[in-house]
Amino acid sequence: MPLAWEPSCALEILPLRAEMLRKIRDFFAARKVLEVETPLLGQAIGSDPHLDFFTIPHTSFRKTALFLQTSPEFAMKRLLAAGSGSIFQICKAFREGEAGRLHNPEFTLLEWYRLDYDLPQLMAETADLLLFLLGEPLSLNAVQRFSYAQVFREYTGLEALCFDLSAYRRCAERHRLPEAAAICGADHALWLDFLFSHLVQPFLGSKAICLIHDYPACQAALARLKPGNPLLAERVEIFVDGLELGNGYHELTDVREQRQRFARDRAARVRLGLPEAAVDERFLAALEAGLPDCAGMAIGLDRVLMLLTGHDEIASILAFPVSRA
Repeated sequence: MPLAWEPSCALEILPLRAEMLRKIRDFFAARKVLEVETPLLGQAIGSDPHLDFFTIPHTSFRKTALFLQTSPEFAMKRLLAAGSGSIFQICKAFREGEAGRLHNPEFTLLEWYRLDYDLPQLMAETADLLLFLLGEPLSLNAVQRFSYAQVFREYTGLEALCFDLSAYRRCAERHRLPEAAAICGADHALWLDFLFSHLVQPFLGSKAICLIHDYPACQAALARLKPGNPLLAERVEIFVDGLELGNGYHELTDVREQRQRFARDRAARVRLGLPEAAVDERFLAALEAGLPDCAGMAIGLDRVLMLLTGHDEIASILAFPVSRA
């Protein structure tokens, strides 16, 4: 039987992707945000225990492993610390173990950073961009903003900022999610991820751009904590018709706090039996030198194209998904 050599997507998708990329570049050019490129192959990698990465064994160039980047974030922040000003990038990113209806291990990412922006300004710009890309073709004109605690309480009846394990378990049982206890154990952040994805996310952004902000501090990732309320992180995620499109932060600039978070992530990876992540000391040196106050956003462009074309499987909008790569 001959191999399937043809593209997975219809040829009509190709010009639509090209037009989407052109419009993104026009959007940022009009705002004088500089397009940059950074390496996809790095000597270090992010330590987030929720992300698996591809490791390249040692080569003639280097006696230790290299890594395909899950995001250009660390390298872009090094440019910011060097004085680049506001920047954006459209690139490939790579995540091991992410393949399915909404995931491909290699995907197209838009990431940008704005100097002197706070979280509300980042949210406003993100909404402007998505209305520019999706508004007319999808008849979107509404932008919704809710705090994480607000929507979590509305759809689960639980308090996101106060972890009550027995109440979380009862909620999972009530919604016939028996696997939750085994998956989440006594980990607050895992319970939040699980319940949010099953009971909250499907209802977000119905014919609207929905921005969920002020995440619990246990899900801060690379966001700074909210001044005056250390239970909250200055983080936002974007949803349209229940589909997660992006994740953004008012960026953490404190190198000591960043080292502590890396240490916690690495300990979690050991506990979960995950591969060790090589700490990016160059990124930490950039923080030490001084990362300017900024906010940044990453958006999965393949999912944006899914919305634009009405497809519900990522393979339908990729020329060659991993199954045909």
